[in-house]
Amino acid sequence: MLIVRHLWTIVLLPLLAAVSVSVCAIAADKPNIIIFLVDDMGVMDTSVPFLTDADGEPMVYPLNEWYRTPSMARLAAQGTRFSTFYAQSVCSPTRATVMNGQNATRHATTQWIAPHSNNRGQFGPQAWNWSGLKKADVTLPRVLQGAGYRTLFLGKAHFGPVGSEGEDPLNLGFDVNIGGAAWGQPKSYYGQDHYGNHPKYGEKVTHQVPHLEAYFDTDTFLTEALTLEANKEISKSIEAGEPFFLLMSHYALHAPFHSDPRFAPNYAGSDKSKQAQAFATLVEGMDKSLGDIMDHLEILGVAEDTLIFFLGDNGSDAPLGGTHKVASSAPLLGKKATHYEGGMRVPFIAAWAKANAANIEQQRLPIAQGRIQAQLGTIMDLYPTILEVAGATNPAGHIYDGYSLSKLLCGQSDEAHPDVFLMHFPHAHRSKYFTSYRNGDWKLVYHYFPEMNKQSSHYELFNLKDDFAESQNLADSNPKKLHAMVQAMVAQLEAEEALYPVDADGNELRPILPSI
Repeated sequence: MLIVRHLWTIVLLPLLAAVSVSVCAIAADKPNIIIFLVDDMGVMDTSVPFLTDADGEPMVYPLNEWYRTPSMARLAAQGTRFSTFYAQSVCSPTRATVMNGQNATRHATTQWIAPHSNNRGQFGPQAWNWSGLKKADVTLPRVLQGAGYRTLFLGKAHFGPVGSEGEDPLNLGFDVNIGGAAWGQPKSYYGQDHYGNHPKYGEKVTHQVPHLEAYFDTDTFLTEALTLEANKEISKSIEAGEPFFLLMSHYALHAPFHSDPRFAPNYAGSDKSKQAQAFATLVEGMDKSLGDIMDHLEILGVAEDTLIFFLGDNGSDAPLGGTHKVASSAPLLGKKATHYEGGMRVPFIAAWAKANAANIEQQRLPIAQGRIQAQLGTIMDLYPTILEVAGATNPAGHIYDGYSLSKLLCGQSDEAHPDVFLMHFPHAHRSKYFTSYRNGDWKLVYHYFPEMNKQSSHYELFNLKDDFAESQNLADSNPKKLHAMVQAMVAQLEAEEALYPVDADGNELRPILPSI
């Protein structure tokens, strides 16, 4: 791994070799591994405080007091959570990154994948990867299969459009697929609606969740049905004596905001809207799923040998306030699909399902308990970290963009892990045609069509240490820093072979370097 430093610039070169072993040595034995991925869950959609004060102590905000997530609190007490962890601002780019360790800029699925038609947008790049993941692609589950794992997928896939190879997770290295299809959201969360498969929807129904016929015409909420099926598959793996990799990928918290009746009374007296109350029930139902899986692991006697990575796939979409306001992610600005911190900051917790310092697996990766890690982490880091834990080797020639989190999970700092995150979005959504670049305390947003944004400028520059709400654009008052940040952003875009928006004549639009 080579990191080239020049002034404020950090250029990350691709990692081609096998994952190296960190100072927290990980041996060849294979723990069970769970990625618990929650759709549309931002960093503030929980009772667990992730944001910290200047001394690194957790800060409880009103949204933390609104939500109920005791299982997340249980997991956080047993492990380490990150105060700053980044995913892409919409789902499909993050999901591809989980699978291959590449930044969206490199794998080129830079927008959510519409199921039936190419949604590049009026000025989006023609060559963006709408077709998603392919059978021939290197994927995390396929690599783990080769290392002896039984690979399980449950829930929302959204790896490719209808009719593509990526539509079915079985084509991508999973031994089991329950619920995964081309859809980015369910038609219905209700068993009475057959999770969108009910004949009442007609012959041309879309967004129906597959493989859950056993729960049709019951009161079983979708989140619960997926959890029950996940626990069955975990049991099968243990009975077969095989280590398992589970990508537990909930459709919650995505719209439609159908109220989970198990938890609706907890929010009925609130002054918040019915939609906000329903969203809160989705949060609590997701949290119960986490707790139920942890309990099941303990019943089976494998909790101490099972490593859980908990995270959201993009910023919050909670129905609270305006899109580009301090509202659904307060005190952060913005929400899902925006260029602000609320669009891409997600909760991240890593922990053993049951802590035991005498357990040999945990001695090999002694995750600090009850710790908040202040150093930045990104969605790209899951791939190398999990390969390291599993004793698996990255296939020759496969480029990934993440860094091992092992040292950070052990409660240490890691100078080799850069505090950098590039989020490239050459499409139209709530924010349009932008690249966001975090480097240390500083954040740059480059707008390819300034007239489409309220700033009417190519550049926004923030010092997040002093202004985490992104209220003061420092681009005009800090020309040298702006110039250096744009240089660094461009260097990483080029290193990752970015595709750029185009103008009305089809000409590629590349970032313009400001004068000093």
